[in-house]
Amino acid sequence: KLLTTLIRYAGKVMTHRQLLKEVWGPLHVEEGHYLRVYMRQLRNKLEKTPAHPRYLVTELGVGYRLRTE
Repeated sequence: KLLTTLIRYAGKVMTHRQLLKEVWGPLHVEEGHYLRVYMRQLRNKLEKTPAHPRYLVTELGVGYRLRTE
């Protein structure tokens, strides 16, 4: 569901709260560790170099963005 959400909003920055609400529901908007764990797992599967992601990028202090270029 996380990847599906990122694809749906590709190119746009999704805040941590937006992603948590969309993927896990409104009761989990304060559970930031969920998001970090799943983003790391996605990067490990999709990125050639997960430590330096090309597609699943972090927008510091804001959230994440699926780069489309």
